[in-house]
Amino acid sequence: MFTLLNDISLLAAFALFGFCAVVIGIVGTRLTRVVDSLADRTGLGEAIAGAVLLGMATSLSGIVVSVSSAWTDKPELAMSNALGGIAVQTLFLTIADMVYRRANLEHAAASLGNLIQGALLLCLLSLLLVGRFAPEWTFWQIHPITPLLFIAYLFGLRLIKNAHTRPMWSPTRTRETREDQPDEPSGKITLKRLWLIFLGLALAIGFTGWLLERSATIIAAETGLSQAAVGVLLTSVVTSLPELVTTIAAVRRGALTLAVAGIIGGNAFDTLFAAASDVAYRGGSIYHVIPNHVMLWVALTVLMTGVLMLGLLHRQEQGPGRIGFESMAIIGLYLTGIIILFN
Repeated sequence: MFTLLNDISLLAAFALFGFCAVVIGIVGTRLTRVVDSLADRTGLGEAIAGAVLLGMATSLSGIVVSVSSAWTDKPELAMSNALGGIAVQTLFLTIADMVYRRANLEHAAASLGNLIQGALLLCLLSLLLVGRFAPEWTFWQIHPITPLLFIAYLFGLRLIKNAHTRPMWSPTRTRETREDQPDEPSGKITLKRLWLIFLGLALAIGFTGWLLERSATIIAAETGLSQAAVGVLLTSVVTSLPELVTTIAAVRRGALTLAVAGIIGGNAFDTLFAAASDVAYRGGSIYHVIPNHVMLWVALTVLMTGVLMLGLLHRQEQGPGRIGFESMAIIGLYLTGIIILFN
């Protein structure tokens, strides 16, 4: 099967791409409903469920791309896929903002958990920059920043959990605020079955994402794009499609905290793509072999995340076209990054 996928034509690659996109749309919508139910039934809350369950499940395809690229000596593709994925998923949040017509999404979904996740993401991205400019020390070909990324991520999840159980701060409630209120359990599906459905859907997204990456690789080979361009514009967008689908599905369900948490929490988890890629890459520190135009996307995602957090804090209720200043700024920053990439 693997050999057959490597030998398919460009037309067949486009057909496979379209088929997988449809499958992701169906599976992603179902996954959002399951995670929303698990958040209520387990008491995790939408913020932690969005960060851990939804964020990790929708990121499975992306981590496969980055790790396999690093293992096969393509560090530029591995890192550009990871960093481009964080940027494009933040951009997807602006699309969700447009879908939610009642008010600015960041106003309605402001929560302590989402703010802590944003701060955690800024810390993890900053660690990537520290790794890039720190001495090129390695132990078993792994840079010291890599274990720090895993430790910081786990510590951040603990802070988010504590904020859910013992909140020390909360946003002002307005008529447009949508708080995380558990739905009444229907009783039709047991908790065990919910977990099994979640695992099945997550595996389906991971496998479909792998098929998408195969088709995207063939399409990219025909265009002659660089590894950075392929990673930022193609594989990162393709493997981030589950995030777009699940975020819009969550907004339509009224699970606004889950929608924002799924993006920010997924982005925080996606920084671990870089750490996993450093482990898989056998040529030393992966942070020191990638070019500056790839590391530029770390700075851009730091800026985009900072703007998003300002939107969650400022809580502009209505903006031009019903989207906030943060959505317009994020769109502008992403387009600026694309222009710089091609120049």
